[in-house]
Amino acid sequence: MADLRQPPSIDAWGGGGFRVSGQWRPGSLLILNDEPLAWRPVSFDQVGAADLAEILAAGPAAVEFVLFGTGLTQMLPSRDLREAVKNAGLGLEFMSTQAAAQQYNVLASDGRRLAAALIAV
Repeated sequence: MADLRQPPSIDAWGGGGFRVSGQWRPGSLLILNDEPLAWRPVSFDQVGAADLAEILAAGPAAVEFVLFGTGLTQMLPSRDLREAVKNAGLGLEFMSTQAAAQQYNVLASDGRRLAAALIAV
């Protein structure tokens, strides 16, 4: 049976939010199980392992890795966050939000099972 999954596309970013599959979504963005959701952190320094709790709970059966958009520039996530992701059996890729949004579209269209956690810019 064919996979009928249709991941959302990130059409634009900036101005404090994202256009996802044609719909404007203000604030930071979490995409998990192909579902775009509002995400609490408004800046990189606010992100902790608890902010990824939904992703970590989904585990490797649902998510191969987390694509983390850190804001205007690439930043190194805290050791606690990196260890929490690793202990959940997931990979972590982090980069600027712009790069992460672009990469998300490529990987999602290839059918990769990933979660995106993107700080709004």
